[in-house]
Amino acid sequence: MRNDRPIEWIDNRRSRLSGSNEYIKKIIPPGISRLSRAFHRQTPGYHISPLKSLNNLASMLGLGGIWVKDESLRLDLNSFKVLGGSFAIYRYLRQRLGKDSKEISLAELKSREAKNKMGKITFAAATDGNHGRGVAWAARQLGQKSVIYVHKLTSPARIKAIERYGARVKIIKGTYDDAVRQIKVDAQKKGWQVISDTAWEGYEEIPAWVMQGYTTMFSEIQEELAAQGIIKPSHVFVQAGVGALSASLIGFYRNLFGLDAPIVSVVEPAKAACLFQSARIEDGEPHNLEGALDTIMAGLACGEPSPIAWKILWEYADYFISCPDYVAAKGMRVYGVPLAGDPFIVSGESGAVTLGALMFIIQRPEFHILKEKLRLDPDSQVLLINTEGNTDPRFFRQVVWEGSEPVPDKYRSIEK
Repeated sequence: MRNDRPIEWIDNRRSRLSGSNEYIKKIIPPGISRLSRAFHRQTPGYHISPLKSLNNLASMLGLGGIWVKDESLRLDLNSFKVLGGSFAIYRYLRQRLGKDSKEISLAELKSREAKNKMGKITFAAATDGNHGRGVAWAARQLGQKSVIYVHKLTSPARIKAIERYGARVKIIKGTYDDAVRQIKVDAQKKGWQVISDTAWEGYEEIPAWVMQGYTTMFSEIQEELAAQGIIKPSHVFVQAGVGALSASLIGFYRNLFGLDAPIVSVVEPAKAACLFQSARIEDGEPHNLEGALDTIMAGLACGEPSPIAWKILWEYADYFISCPDYVAAKGMRVYGVPLAGDPFIVSGESGAVTLGALMFIIQRPEFHILKEKLRLDPDSQVLLINTEGNTDPRFFRQVVWEGSEPVPDKYRSIEK
């Protein structure tokens, strides 16, 4: 996992053996995207983020289509994460009001009557940046406070972006996982309500709500594809940190299409590939990855899988893929300097790794076997999710302007 090969991969042989989706239905109930999207439509500034077509790149790579859901344009938050955090807060407040079985409007939640009944709440989250910003934004929308814990390597730009929404930010020594552990302790002492995208024993309901909130994005994607005459993507390459996004996506598509769901490849940074490691151990349990997790893909720098996400990924993810940082950097540059006629996309490190991975799989001869296994061909309609935009401008310029994290010479597809 620590070598410099652009792709390491594991074929999950269990993924198409059973059509039983009972656990998926528990975490991602069929039809939950209707409730999630009905809530998100009420939020100020909501609109469907664009699904962009890279037709010319698809032609170059011998694919039928490449579709990019561009979450850099989600509200003013530059990331999809707000969908999960805001929906989880909504579900929590409904429950607190004793109305969890009833749909409540955002206006009702903001009403004086509701606020008097709920009292003052401080929502808390640990984050690499995007999740915390989404929780802070949602808390402010509802007139509540928030406190966000970040790890010591979090960039000043990401911290300022969280503070912009009124959150108090505390920097914790160690990694993202250390921040998660610390906020659990502090929240219990101080009476804060944790809104986390990762689960642990005794804390599973809210992380499931976060995952359900992400289904708004997949519902939008299906609507946008339908407008192009496409029933579903044939393939999805989806990035992963704790695994919540990728498990939510798998759950959504398995509920819709069963065994005919898209082929899903879960992509991680090599320096934080906790899901890849868990799949490699092959005992069905989630395993932690120790170390500094010092990847440029800050939004994916997680060493501990979410148990409820892992249970879905272990059974239903088709491939686990791990990539070094230069794969993400290549994806950023390709998005930023597209082929003539393809749209320009601003993508941060965590948003671009899937495009980089797709290109290496198709263009490098040593990954021909994987390409064949994936059945990537001129009929393929590949979905990618640009999960974040330019969330760290200084580092973004280092990669896109100055060429940091270059592709090693031996793996370049374009000769000097």
